Amino acid sequence: MIETLQTQLKSASKSERASLLVDYLKAHGNEHYEEDVTQYQHAVQAAYLGVEADAGDELIVAALLHDIGHILADDPLEANNPTVKNDFHEVLAANYLKDFFPAAVLEPIRLHVPAKRYICTVDSLYYDKLSLASQKSFHLQGGKMESTEQADFESNPHYTNAVQLRKWDDLAKDVTKEVPDIAYYQARIEKVLL
Repeated sequence: MIETLQTQLKSASKSERASLLVDYLKAHGNEHYEEDVTQYQHAVQAAYLGVEADAGDELIVAALLHDIGHILADDPLEANNPTVKNDFHEVLAANYLKDFFPAAVLEPIRLHVPAKRYICTVDSLYYDKLSLASQKSFHLQGGKMESTEQADFESNPHYTNAVQLRKWDDLAKDVTKEVPDIAYYQARIEKVLL
């Protein structure tokens, strides 16, 4: 299935690519991964937090697509559970989308897991703000950063955007929050596609 989507994306126009990504998230975003919200709800909430913060289109699209790697990691024979086994969804997503988006979209996606580790390292109270599922995956993903990892993270020119995306990620888990449908983001996706 993921090969089919990638093949379609490669041969599509920008408008068609945006539609394919929107349709994919709508069709496959019904997993919860131990959170109350579905992946679809989580994606549109994270993106809308970007809209409310008046972020640029690249960061809003990164927020929308940041967890698509969880969906891509789903295996028809073995359900993905990122709180039991690290699925490296951030790397999977960034690599999967690398031919279609600029670094301003890809790097915050790739760095949003290290950003959780970073924030928990520099802010000792942040871990307690994470959902239980996010706390579980935090330990699987490496826990707090060593000083060399922290310096390496801070040397990336996109690290501040990754930290912002991470904060939206952790807030985008409200089952009662009403936000615009994913179609609201289609023009933004198209605008930032390569």
